[in-house]
Amino acid sequence: MAGLWIRVSITALAILLFALLIKSLAGGYAAFVVAFGCLVIWVVFQLWHLQKLNSWLRDFRLAKTPRGLGTWDILYSAIYRLAKSYERQQTQLKTSLESFRSATEAMPDGVIALDSHNQVTYASDRACRHVGIRVPADYGRSLLNILRHPDFGLYLEGKAWDQPVVLRNVPTIGRVLQVQVVPYGQSDRLALTRDITQIDKLETMRQDFVANVSHELRTPLTVVAGYVETLQTIPMTDEQREGVLQTMGQQTSRMQALIEDLLALSKLESEQKPNSELAISMTDMLSRLSHDAEQLSRGSHRIVVDNQAPEVQLIGDTQELASAFGNLVSNAIRYTPAGGSITLSWALEEAGQATFAVTDTGPGIESQHIGRLTERFYRVDKDRSRVTGGTGLGLAIVKHVAARHEAKLDIQSTVGQGSRFSLTFPQQRVTLI
Repeated sequence: MAGLWIRVSITALAILLFALLIKSLAGGYAAFVVAFGCLVIWVVFQLWHLQKLNSWLRDFRLAKTPRGLGTWDILYSAIYRLAKSYERQQTQLKTSLESFRSATEAMPDGVIALDSHNQVTYASDRACRHVGIRVPADYGRSLLNILRHPDFGLYLEGKAWDQPVVLRNVPTIGRVLQVQVVPYGQSDRLALTRDITQIDKLETMRQDFVANVSHELRTPLTVVAGYVETLQTIPMTDEQREGVLQTMGQQTSRMQALIEDLLALSKLESEQKPNSELAISMTDMLSRLSHDAEQLSRGSHRIVVDNQAPEVQLIGDTQELASAFGNLVSNAIRYTPAGGSITLSWALEEAGQATFAVTDTGPGIESQHIGRLTERFYRVDKDRSRVTGGTGLGLAIVKHVAARHEAKLDIQSTVGQGSRFSLTFPQQRVTLI
């Protein structure tokens, strides 16, 4: 624009000098008046185009590009092409940005873009949930002021970013977050966040499981190994040898039961649905369970069968359900003192549901333990549990069988009065004879 004014001024000055030259040569004012009039017209013409250009630039729209004469038309066309190129670049940039945002939102990790000063320039929705970033309020803030964790501060400032850092209790208690910084460009970087709370919990469960299995197997193996060594080195009477062999047989049976339960649990976890879907007579099932309970109790308990719905059958896998019901019954026998009673019941509920329940008069379970009873190897009283001979996997098996049969496991217990373990099956698994 400044160059245009210079050209206008130079042209006007040249015309004025030319007019004065004509005046001096001709000795009259006619040529001067004509030259001066042309100059005025030319200046007005230029000012009019300048005003038009100014109005267009103030309310710029490509569709309203003005037309001009001569140099002005060239100027308008040049501005139009420049604006058109800028518009295309903006469209491409917008498309690229939208594509980047869509890609980051589709990623399983959260994405945070940082500048050279660790200030947030972009954060995906998942990253906002992981770290607690507020968009757009936190754009321009240092990530160190948002993710306040000493381990992350050391990690970010240390620039040893080959491996991620694991942050616990971020952003809330109990959450576990994994963060890895990836540099790109001149001095920018990406912070990739991942919620590994569930993975961490599974890893803890795996470690506990391995430790528990090792512990459960170590005790009987130690007993058996000790007795084998004793039999090999110390002379014994027939009576002593019989006692040793009986103890070894008990420990071997304990290991065998543990391995069988582990295999059963592994099979239940690897399959989503029961192997078979048959109509099961619960009258026959209760009869078998009652017989097994009598054998296990050896007359120490009163076994009661309360079949309120003999005409109602249950649809499912006979072997799996018998295993789940049997675990509930055997647990009741083991933990109920001699002279107590165990009741096996089957009843039709409202809305067509049906419930199998085992109720005992044992010591009961404190409320803080009930939520963890179905965990593998969880024991309320570890020493007493080993004396009773349980593997610690029974209720875990019950939980998985219940899930595969769409049943709800409910545990109710009162300390000093007893417990009730029930499985309620939905209407679609209940049928009438």
